[in-house]
Amino acid sequence: MDGAIEDRRPSLLSRIVRKGLVTFYRLRGWKAVGAPPADGRCVIIAAPHTSNWDFLYFIGLTEDLGLKPHFMAKDSLFRWPLGGFMRDMGGVSIDRSARRNVVDAMVEEFARRDRFMLTIAPEGTRSAVGQWRSGFYHIALKAKVPMVVGMMDYGTRTGGLGPAIWPSGDYEADMRKIFEVYRKVTPKHPGRGLTEPPENLDA
Repeated sequence: MDGAIEDRRPSLLSRIVRKGLVTFYRLRGWKAVGAPPADGRCVIIAAPHTSNWDFLYFIGLTEDLGLKPHFMAKDSLFRWPLGGFMRDMGGVSIDRSARRNVVDAMVEEFARRDRFMLTIAPEGTRSAVGQWRSGFYHIALKAKVPMVVGMMDYGTRTGGLGPAIWPSGDYEADMRKIFEVYRKVTPKHPGRGLTEPPENLDA
């Protein structure tokens, strides 16, 4: 595995942005909780995702916890002048025109990195949703890593990482475990979040 991938020193701009986000979320009274698996390899479920504020606070929370989670973004965002900044913030380029699918591409990322925490918002939108996209589950299952519940509780201003849940292959059963945690979390806009577990892998 390539441990050097994580050794790239962020630019001055990226460090300033991160410091600003941490300061902002602290001024708003947020408290960070939780910890990732000991080997730093997991899929972080970012839900319920109902506001742009989720991303800003999550960056601050994970920085406060000393973590560097990653996220997927289309490859066009990694060109000059944004490329370095996107990588500094944890972005991983995805070529949607390539033959291999996103799941396989992310499984390969897990295979070539010593530590990799991939953050995925399964709702795929900040608007009200009726189902989750199941790609995060396929990635965790094929990469043989746990799913970690990412939490943004606006009711208590507490966020970070919840329990780790290993994918068993029984999607519905695993989703019930995940939703037992999320039922205790208050999103920014409660009416937009999914309230019941997804029913099948085609979601």
